[in-house]
Amino acid sequence: MEELRTPFRVTAGRFLRSVRVFMSSEVGGTAKLLTACLVVLFLAINGLNVLNNFVGRNFMTAIADRQIAEFVRQAIFYLLVFAGSTIASVYARFTEERLALTWRDFLTRRAVNLYLTDGAFYRLGVSGGLSYPDQRISEDIRAFTVTTLSFLLMIFSSGLTILSFSGVLLSINPVLFAVAVLYATCGSFLTVWLGRPLIKLNYDQLDKEASFRTGLIQARENAERILLTGSEARMKSFLAVRIDDLVTNFRNITSVNRNVGFFTTGYNWLIQIIPALIVAPAFFRGDIEFGVITQSAAAFAMLVGAFSLIINQFNSISSFAAVVARLSTLSEAIERPKGGAKIQVDEIRGDLSYEKLTILSERDGSSLLQELTVAIPPRARVLVTCAREDQGSALFRATAGVAYPGTGQIFRPMAEGIRFLPQHPYFPPGTLRQLFIPPAASPEISDERIALLLAEFELQRISKIEEFQQEVEWHTVLTQREQCLLMLASACVAKPHVILLERTEAMVGWETLFRIMTRFANDGIACVHIGSAADISSYDAILDFDDSGAWQWNTPHDRGNGSGAKHAN
Repeated sequence: MEELRTPFRVTAGRFLRSVRVFMSSEVGGTAKLLTACLVVLFLAINGLNVLNNFVGRNFMTAIADRQIAEFVRQAIFYLLVFAGSTIASVYARFTEERLALTWRDFLTRRAVNLYLTDGAFYRLGVSGGLSYPDQRISEDIRAFTVTTLSFLLMIFSSGLTILSFSGVLLSINPVLFAVAVLYATCGSFLTVWLGRPLIKLNYDQLDKEASFRTGLIQARENAERILLTGSEARMKSFLAVRIDDLVTNFRNITSVNRNVGFFTTGYNWLIQIIPALIVAPAFFRGDIEFGVITQSAAAFAMLVGAFSLIINQFNSISSFAAVVARLSTLSEAIERPKGGAKIQVDEIRGDLSYEKLTILSERDGSSLLQELTVAIPPRARVLVTCAREDQGSALFRATAGVAYPGTGQIFRPMAEGIRFLPQHPYFPPGTLRQLFIPPAASPEISDERIALLLAEFELQRISKIEEFQQEVEWHTVLTQREQCLLMLASACVAKPHVILLERTEAMVGWETLFRIMTRFANDGIACVHIGSAADISSYDAILDFDDSGAWQWNTPHDRGNGSGAKHAN
């Protein structure tokens, strides 16, 4: 898989850049404070572990020597060390979770902003080159932040443990220290060798789980159409295939885990007996106390555990490697410059115009529009008629910034200066005031004015659905016609320079559309209607495209008497 071949240097570079951006962000101060607290807490935990190792030795020696007073004293020390370790461990876990949450919140917001900027979400969806970007943003970022922080802390803790307990083992028996290092090294190598297929399998599992969830979402969102068309059996088959895929892949994961488990389980059991095998002869000779045996066993287990990070966490590491690869490809895909389209879209402080705009079909490369050079006059009502349906769609979407192959320039108003009403509009969940009041508008627009607009646009029932401040799932509440009317009504508040309509007459009817366009003209809004009309006299100009993409600009009078100025290409 190509995505798994991301060079380590690139992946590591992206990881380090992610950390730098996080630490230098507006939440960087909080992140640095939490990180410093974690370092202090882990130093305390490590120190208490070493102290606990010596207290344990003295405790067991007191039992072996039947020294009651020493036994009681060491038991009290034991309880104090346990209490300190408990407090430090709980606060360390709490601080780790807070830091992970802060990091996830920052990365998720940043990813969403990038994903919804410059049409990246549309580009990734159309290209099909990146599977399930939504899952990567939601699930993979969560796994990345939590797992990364956990690994970093485990590495830091393991380093402290190695430094502390190496001295303890060397003081007891240098051979035992050498055995611990060799044992952990060989174990790590064999674990990696046995579990190497897990990275690809875990990567695939994430995609297969996302595919199954997407199928369930499709079934929910298209429930009525599935019922009416009797497509239940096909949907069952569709979902069954995805269940088979994820189950088969997970079976492969469990098979590899079984093989790794045979080795790692035996590896961990042997840790308990190796120290006794090496140190016990010295006790039999009377060279050491009995407590040294338990001390060496505990120190050996701590040291081997620190060296065995790969062995003990291999499943998590393999899943984490897949997550890093997925997020790396997501970042590359979002940041990858748009290709294929040579049409230049410039935002200006002015009206909508086209300069030598040629749009080619993405399907066969044929010309949809040829050398279109037109300026839309202020306040004008312009009808755009097309011999082919894909011509109007291409002009509408290219003006909105959707990448199309072709040449030429599009000059359009900035930001709130232009509105687009597609044939099938969509409203994200929000309040009625959020739909009506754009960011640049005055927030002092009253509910009464909104209610008057709703009445003017035949939407009286909407104000009775919910309060104006109540968040609503509009696509489930409104009909397609009501959604079109609501978007047209909101344009009266936004007052853009120009609004583009795509076959709106099919949704609201010609009579209603003519009335609304007249209102727009009175408000100083130019209206470009891509569709058809029962009465062309209601328009100020008509832009006609023939089957070859050649165009002609007429007034209704010119078109009626067949004259028309020379505008054909």
